[in-house]
Amino acid sequence: MIKKIKRTLSEKILLIFILTLGIATFSSFFIIKNKCLFVKNYNPEKINFEFPENIAILNTNCGNVIIQLYPNISPNSVSRFKMLINNDEYNNIAFHRVIKNVLVQAGDLEFGKKNNLNYTYIGTGKSGYGAINSELNTKFDFKKGTVGLARTDKINTEDSQFFILLQDAPLFKEEYTPVGKVIYGLDVIKKIKHSAKSEYVLRPDFINYFKLLR
Repeated sequence: MIKKIKRTLSEKILLIFILTLGIATFSSFFIIKNKCLFVKNYNPEKINFEFPENIAILNTNCGNVIIQLYPNISPNSVSRFKMLINNDEYNNIAFHRVIKNVLVQAGDLEFGKKNNLNYTYIGTGKSGYGAINSELNTKFDFKKGTVGLARTDKINTEDSQFFILLQDAPLFKEEYTPVGKVIYGLDVIKKIKHSAKSEYVLRPDFINYFKLLR
């Protein structure tokens, strides 16, 4: 007859510790792999907007980013932005430039298309619609969540590229054209892939789709 060997108290504690460590390791791995785990995904159809005609929804892998556009501040720029959204130009376009906790930038329609990225020239591409004039505003403050049009180092070179601020940027005032602000889903933007070594991202995240609510 085989006798059962009773575990000592220290052996039981060690077993519990090993099991706890294993569960914690597995959970940490799952959380790291699923970066969107604790990010809330907002449904724009369940939100009442004062000006629904000026609401745009940008969708990424972590969910929806809901943006209120400001045609009263930058009418020509918002008109261009809406046109590009309506034409599905931003779908499958890379977030090619990401500075952690500072800003994300996307909208290179020429070199930033999914499955056809050109890492040599990304960030310099154009839309094919031509540049538009800057609409610099002396009263607009570039707060966290602001959406603005990117440009070269010269004014009146805005085209299709845009950025979203992840922190206040007072130096952007009167330097860039604002087109709107993120009102829901800024945490989604914070999950956009970034690089620790460069502002430009290898194998970047993409815009799944960008559309107007109305």
